Amino acid sequence: MKRNISILLFPILLIFSALNLNSCSSREETVSCFPKIPINVVLNLNLPAYYDLQNVNGWIYVNQQESGTRGLIVVRTTNGFKVYDRNAPHICPDNNTTLVVENNIKVVCPKDNATWILITGEPTNVAQIAPKTYRYNFDSTSGILSIFD
Repeated sequence: MKRNISILLFPILLIFSALNLNSCSSREETVSCFPKIPINVVLNLNLPAYYDLQNVNGWIYVNQQESGTRGLIVVRTTNGFKVYDRNAPHICPDNNTTLVVENNIKVVCPKDNATWILITGEPTNVAQIAPKTYRYNFDSTSGILSIFD
């Protein structure tokens, strides 16, 4: 009888262990189910499409190839740029978790109304972690902003 119980419990424990590994638990930078996609974007800020990035607090959405699963938000700051992934960092991606900019001052997750300060990425409501950011290199003489992971 004890052997039968052990035989039944082992597969059940295995199933729960597998579910726990694939669950949407938190980690340091984003939830564990956050998509890992290579980022490699080059923007020529001299072009009219990127005019908003010439001024501090200016921002744009980037939705081009190799800009993640949902695109990027690029913001001009006093010290350079902030580049945010548009996937919400605190919950698993679904149809309503693409981050949007509201009123030119905050980033919002439509699913749960989590908010962040646009210029810093600091969380202000619901979420405890900032949006995922990416590294960049800016050549001020050519106006080329290269974004990468």
